[in-house]
Amino acid sequence: MSVPRRLPANDPSQYDDLAHEWWQPDGPFAMLHWLARSRAALVPPAARPGALLVDIGCGAGLLAPHLAGKGYRHVGLDLTRSALDQAAAHGVLPLHADATAVPLADGCADVVAVGELLEHVPDWRVAVAEACRLLRPGGTLVLDTLNATWQSRLVAVRLAELFHGVPRGIHDPRLFVDDAALVRECARHGVSLRVRGIRPAVSGLAGWLLRRAAGRSRADADCPMVPTWSTAVLYQGRGFRRAA
Repeated sequence: MSVPRRLPANDPSQYDDLAHEWWQPDGPFAMLHWLARSRAALVPPAARPGALLVDIGCGAGLLAPHLAGKGYRHVGLDLTRSALDQAAAHGVLPLHADATAVPLADGCADVVAVGELLEHVPDWRVAVAEACRLLRPGGTLVLDTLNATWQSRLVAVRLAELFHGVPRGIHDPRLFVDDAALVRECARHGVSLRVRGIRPAVSGLAGWLLRRAAGRSRADADCPMVPTWSTAVLYQGRGFRRAA
């Protein structure tokens, strides 16, 4: 029996070790599927032929199924090649690059999606600047991330690792992103961002946990993400770049 590698918190190599888990509905990345569905709901239908959506931190392409029919060319950027290989198999145009140095032209994107990435970037402000730079005037930014609060450290790290199957060390809470700071940073780069708290629906999460505990995996396992009054743990944002 192999012993898992012990890696530093937030080490990207963890995603290679977990490559087989991306598309498991009841696996450790289950909530990323739920968030991808919620994030995609914020993406408007493409307004022009050839519209481009840049998915920064695309992982294995979990956003792709939820964009079907919206009319975008979907470019996915990630540091992990094993994840990009899976994204390509789901129709994503893969780009191996860092979120803080995206090799795409200014104003190329109609939509930029940044899902569950900023809390993994040592300098999230640089990643935000890059995301905003890519947007064409009037373009849409959609994102979700974890807040820099004690509540987030408790729920998204300690409890999630204990009960939800989140791999230990996948997050470094020192990198979590204050919501007000994120709104200000987007404004500095010409993007007006509004945020709201989100969480899994209680009934859906309870059912998922019970099935998981009983070992009853379901291929269609899902849990709706619903708005909540507090941004203290997990929050979602949608913003628009000012027109020229």
